[in-house]
This record gives sequence, structure tokens and C-alpha cells, in this order.
Amino acid sequence: MRNVVIVGSGCAGNTAAIYTARANLGPLVIEGHEAGGQLSLTTLVENYPGFPEGVNGPELVENIKRQAERFGAEYRAGAVLEADFSQRPFRLNVEGEWLEARAVIIASGASARWLGLESEQKLIGHGVSSCATCDGFFYRDKKIMIVGGGDSAMEEAIFLTRFGREVALVHRRDQFRASKIMVERARANPKLRLVTSAVVEEIHGVDVGHVTGARLRNVNSGAVWDEEVDGFFVAIGHIPNTAVFRGQIETDPDGYIISHGGARTSVPGVFHAGDVEDRTYRQAITAAGAGCRAALEVERFLEAEGH
Repeated sequence: MRNVVIVGSGCAGNTAAIYTARANLGPLVIEGHEAGGQLSLTTLVENYPGFPEGVNGPELVENIKRQAERFGAEYRAGAVLEADFSQRPFRLNVEGEWLEARAVIIASGASARWLGLESEQKLIGHGVSSCATCDGFFYRDKKIMIVGGGDSAMEEAIFLTRFGREVALVHRRDQFRASKIMVERARANPKLRLVTSAVVEEIHGVDVGHVTGARLRNVNSGAVWDEEVDGFFVAIGHIPNTAVFRGQIETDPDGYIISHGGARTSVPGVFHAGDVEDRTYRQAITAAGAGCRAALEVERFLEAEGH
């Protein structure tokens, strides 16, 4: 029997582990399929407080983990395959073994949707990114390409025009899913070029270790062409890693956990932290703050029960 099991080992899960460990709750952290979360896929992080020269994403998340371990947090490799929140204690199936917990913090994050190109996967963190807020700064006065057609893609494309000398927004259809006002803002931006009815077939630069360009194809004419690109952003959405909890707690149609105030889910004793609930900010610092909030709520919850 565990006082608290934390599902996920990114900024949210590791911060929750620090706080619950310091409260002598002996947390067990299930690292998940992507140990370290999305930070493990990034290189330099320049907007996390306390690092004036920046810090590598994997190093940052590993340091938070080591800090949690120093206070007694225990880590376990593997992923949660099933969950039973129908009664207390809660039960979690971790790689075939059932564990019991008085409280659970779900901090399993959200995974960016990618285009599925082999070159894209090889260049993640080397010119390919899913976060304009995180990485736009690195492409000052350079050529940037972003793929997407919704409001988030428009917002990120407009944001990237603060840095790049030219931004191309590529969308596979001739109409955008984004709201009319966002499309109008994009069209009015002189640094932003809209490339419609086109798909990206290849990202160049694997041979040199960083993005150098992209090959595009017009879906109507079949015409293929290359464009020089320094930074390549994908803004086609995120998938919250909540599939194993569907039906156990309340989620929205996209799978994001619906908050019931603070860090509470629809099940008392089960809490959320980070990108499993946050579809707006998705930053390392907001995830860490959410992990702190969830841990404090767990501490109060268990204390009220006499644990």
C-alpha cells in the first residue's frame, strides 16, 4: 500500500514527487513510456527560472528527479496499463503488477502530434519543435516554417514572426479550421506567408544534424518543391496521455482531464498535474507549479483521513 503514486516523470510529476517526499508520504513515481516527458526531447531551455545561461531539457528534468530522490521519492520504470478508481484503495496495473495507493497524481502529460516523417523524428530538438513559445527565440532573423491550420497554429505562427524574418504556415487544405479573426490576423501580417493545399514530404538536414529545408507537395497539382528553412514547427495538436484513465475520471472529448477545482479530478483522492489538464500554457514552469499544487492537495487530503 502506497500513500501516493505519481504517474509521470516530467516537470509536473517530479515536482509533485519533491513535495510529497518532503511531506514524508513516500511517493512512488511511475516514469511512463517517455521518462522525463517532453523536456527529454528538447535541447536548450532558456525560459525556466534560475538558469540565466539556459539549461538542457534532459538535464533539467533529471536534476528535479534527483532532488525528489534525495528526499526519498522512489522511481519505477514502466507504464500504467490499467487503472481502477472505483473504490479505495485505488489500484494501478504497472507492467502487469497491480499496486495499491491511497491517493494518485496523474501527471502523464500530453504528447505532441507529429507528421510521422522519419526525418522529422531524427531532427526533433535540432530545428524541429512542437513549441513556438519554447524555441522561437532561437530563430531570430531566420526562415521558419510551421505546419497546422487551427487557432493554435495561427497564434504560434504570428508569435514566430516576432523572431523570424519570414514565416511560412503550411496547411494541407485550402480552408483553415482556425477562427475567421485569427485567419485575418495571419493574412494581415507582412512577415507571414500562408501556403495552402500543401503537405510536407521531407525535412532536410539529417545529414548535417540540423534543419536546412523542407520538401513540399501541392495536394491538387502534385507539384513538388523545396524551400530553405532554419526552424520547423509542428502545430497540429497534442494528445493527452490519459487513455488508461478514460471512464475512470471525467475527461473532455479530446481526453484532457476536467478539473474540479485546484488539482482535483472527478474522483476524490485522484489529482491532476500538468499537460494532462492544461491545454493552454504547456510550459515547464506551469507544469512544475501544477505538480506542487497537486502534491499540497494530496498532503491535505491524506492528513484529513488521518494518514
